[in-house]
Amino acid sequence: MAATLPISPISHKLCRSSRFGHNASTPRFCSPIFSISPCLIGTASELRARLPLVSSAVTTNSILHDVGATVAVLGGAYALVLSFDSLTKRNVIPQSLSRKLVHILSGLLFVLSWPIFSGSSEARYFAAFVPLVNGLRLVINGLSISPNSTLIKSVTREGRPEELLKGPLFYVIALLVSVLFFWRKSPVGMISLAMMCGGDGIADIMGRKFGSAKLPYNPRKSWAGSISMFIFGFFISIGLLYYYSSLGYLHINWDTTFGKVAIVSMVATVVESLPITDQLDDNVSVPLATILAAYLSFGY
Repeated sequence: MAATLPISPISHKLCRSSRFGHNASTPRFCSPIFSISPCLIGTASELRARLPLVSSAVTTNSILHDVGATVAVLGGAYALVLSFDSLTKRNVIPQSLSRKLVHILSGLLFVLSWPIFSGSSEARYFAAFVPLVNGLRLVINGLSISPNSTLIKSVTREGRPEELLKGPLFYVIALLVSVLFFWRKSPVGMISLAMMCGGDGIADIMGRKFGSAKLPYNPRKSWAGSISMFIFGFFISIGLLYYYSSLGYLHINWDTTFGKVAIVSMVATVVESLPITDQLDDNVSVPLATILAAYLSFGY
C-alpha cells in the first residue's frame, strides 16, 4: 500500500468547507495525497517564518560539507608532494621524474575531486581555496620568506626558489581559473587541465626518454613528445568528460565530441611545440590555447 501523508482534523474540515463552494453538510471527496500534515498547518505568516530556518539549516550543511571537502583535498595535495619527495630521497625515482609526476597528478586529482564538493553555488569558491593556498605557498617560498626545501625540490627543475614564481605559479593560476570560471558543468576547464597536466606532463617524460628525433622548427621539442602529448591529452580529456557525464554534470553528444576533442588536442600540441618557451611558459600558453579552442568547439 502506498504511503500517504497524515490527514489532520483541520485538513479534513478544509475539504468539507463551504469556502470551496460546497455546503458543509455535503460530503466531498478529498484525496489523502493532497492532505496537509499537521506540521505544515499554520497561517501564511507562520510558514514564511519557518522557511528561513530550513534555508539556514541547508546552508549550514553545505558549508560544513564544503569545508570538509576542502580540508580533504588540501591534505591529499600535501600528501602527494611528500610521497614523491620520499621516493626521490630513497632513490626510487629520479628527481626530474618525480617533479613531472607531481605536475601530472596534482592537477588531474584536483579536477577529479570537484564532485565531492556540495551542489551549492558557492562550492566552487571552497574548491578554489586549494590552489589559492598552494599559490600563496609558492609565493612565500619563491621569495625566500620561508623556504621549504621539500616543495622546492618537488616542483622546480634546478632547485632554485625563484623558479617557484614561474612555471609552478602559472600552473596553480591555471587551476584557479578553471575552477572559478568553468567548474563542473563546462568541458572547457576539464580539457584545459587535461592538456596542461596530463598531455604536457607526459610529453616531457616521453620526450626525454625517446626524443632523439627533434622537430624541424624547434630543436628543444621532439616528435615523440608531441605525439605523446596529443594521444594522452586526447584520452585523458575524453576520460574526464565521461567521468563528469556519468555523474550527470555534463550532457555530452558523443557523436561530435571525439572530433572536437581531437581538434582541441591538436591545437594545444602545436602551441606546446612552438619555440616560444623563453617568452611564454607552457603552463600559460597551453591552457590559454586549450581554453580558446575548447570554447570555440563546445561553446560553453
